[in-house]
Amino acid sequence: METTPDEWGARNRVYPPSAGVPGPRDPFLTPYAVAFGRAVASRLYRRGVMCISAQSGKTDTLLDIIGQRLDQRPVPILYVGPNQQYLREQFNPRLMDLIDEAPALAGKVARGKRMTKTRKMIAGVPLRLAHAGSSTALKSDPAGLAITDEADELMRNVKGQGDPVGLVDARGDTYEDFVHAMVSTPSRGMKETEIDPVSGLEFWKAQAPEDIDSTIWKFWQAGTRYHWTWRCPHCGERFVPRFSCLEYEGKGKELETSAHAARETAKVACPRNGCLIGDENKAEMNASGAYAAPGQAIGPDGEIIGAPPASDTASFWVSGLASPFRSFGDRAAAYVEAVQSGDPEKVQTVINAGFGELWAPTSGEAPEWAEVAELKLPYRFREIPDGVLFLTAGVDVQGNRLVYVVRGWGVRQESWLIEHGELFGSGDTRLDDVWIDLWSQVLDAEYGEGLRIARAFIDSGFRPDKPNEGFVHKVYDFCRRHARVCYATKGFERRATPISVNRIDVTPSGGRPKFGLDLVRLDTDYLKSWVHSRVRWPRDQPGRWHLPLDADENYCRQIVNEARVRKPSGGYTWVPRGPRDFLDAEAMAYGAAKMIGLDRVSDQAQRRPQPPPKPPRLVEEVTDQPPPAPPQVTRPARSGRNWLGGRRNDWLNAR
Repeated sequence: METTPDEWGARNRVYPPSAGVPGPRDPFLTPYAVAFGRAVASRLYRRGVMCISAQSGKTDTLLDIIGQRLDQRPVPILYVGPNQQYLREQFNPRLMDLIDEAPALAGKVARGKRMTKTRKMIAGVPLRLAHAGSSTALKSDPAGLAITDEADELMRNVKGQGDPVGLVDARGDTYEDFVHAMVSTPSRGMKETEIDPVSGLEFWKAQAPEDIDSTIWKFWQAGTRYHWTWRCPHCGERFVPRFSCLEYEGKGKELETSAHAARETAKVACPRNGCLIGDENKAEMNASGAYAAPGQAIGPDGEIIGAPPASDTASFWVSGLASPFRSFGDRAAAYVEAVQSGDPEKVQTVINAGFGELWAPTSGEAPEWAEVAELKLPYRFREIPDGVLFLTAGVDVQGNRLVYVVRGWGVRQESWLIEHGELFGSGDTRLDDVWIDLWSQVLDAEYGEGLRIARAFIDSGFRPDKPNEGFVHKVYDFCRRHARVCYATKGFERRATPISVNRIDVTPSGGRPKFGLDLVRLDTDYLKSWVHSRVRWPRDQPGRWHLPLDADENYCRQIVNEARVRKPSGGYTWVPRGPRDFLDAEAMAYGAAKMIGLDRVSDQAQRRPQPPPKPPRLVEEVTDQPPPAPPQVTRPARSGRNWLGGRRNDWLNAR
């Protein structure tokens, strides 16, 4: 009779006295891994994915899967690790322990010359160990079961042969019930949550693939998206544990607390009712834990209500808080120490390996998009609120569109977003149509009662090593034609002054023009930091940063899609979390206002009334009188010699 991997492991595996938990294996010490092993063994899915923290029992689950399959339904197995050292020093010794300890496998192992460090013969089929850097190993043998460990550490392209996941999948083409099991801690990417309308649980929101660097997370969110849930021992409500649920002394002010204080005070806060939960409740919560996917609910007895999502991939996520091998205090202390180190890579390691979550560098430096949305006031696009003295614009140039903002400025640097938008034209910014639209629809337009843009900064993106990129010089050409309003800019991560102007001599074709062009060089760290500081400006202080009711969610998200983090070598850098073109445009709009003299605006300043427009001349006046003669200009007499010894020019004398 065929058993599940967890049942097989409990019957056949015994940990030695040197193990952390010696004695017969108990798969339900880590119950969140049981469902993953059973999904892989069922062969109902083409792929099984588990996104999990480090030190949470994943390797033991993989060994259960391997042992059960070789014992009860032998097929060739391919195990893929991140590198050769991992195979030799970590996985191979544990695999040999499995072979030596399991009674069900003892008589099925071919020893001697038929067993090598990377190839074992068990029950008449090969078990091959390969690493992601070897394209030969990944393409050598067919397999009925493939296991990829630490998928986020794999090479993206194996010696030009393609991605390793695709190469592994191809090994199962000859097996109808082939399964590819993938496990890993995640890495970088944007992360957001949303409330499921069916269960009321807070699940991870699916993100755009281009906003995620993590291989395992991409496969996880493309599958069933099961989340491990706990039942609060105090209020009985279900919730999904994650890093945001962890509470400890000094949370949010890690530089002012200590790792010891965090360790001693760490608790998990139930997000439903705020109940504080200690480590003494973890075993109970894991025992009653259950997986749920979006669209499913969990009944009082842990039963799942609702059909499982339709997918070829069974995917599971569990928080590192559920690990029985690390306490809540351990996780909190590790995070505090990482923040105090000032090294963003250490913070990433804790979030990825300690909590099993994607890492996006917020670190308190970037506001959340909801904070931006709260800045809306009751006015609409192109309306001019009281207090606006002048307008500036910022334009970020992309290959297929122009992204712009128009902002009004007042006393004490208070500002109002007047409009944001994107211009696509024909979809190529090397062509004229989108630039004509930018001038006629945005930069030369009237706002409110005749107010016009005083200055516009346009990102030039100039790169001397790529002079043939036409759209780069297109910015220079546009700014030269509209020099009264438009200035080409180039951003730098750090400069001595926030804004400086340099004269350049480049035409759209790369030659020398008759007249030069001013290129404004910007300190992007200074300008973006100013924008983020104004998002969190005190409500009772002058200088607030306002939005109209038309400002959409995409704009609000882009404003905070880049975070300022400290570099290990010193200084700061801005790390993107997703598209942030509107943030760049806002930074330029502020730079334009600062160049005009925003810092020097008087508290008593008022907007000058706009002159009424001249009525159009409908009929040309007809007269018999000849046009008036031009005025006579009398040239003054020549006099004296100049300081060079010659006579002054006539035009100089005329002045």
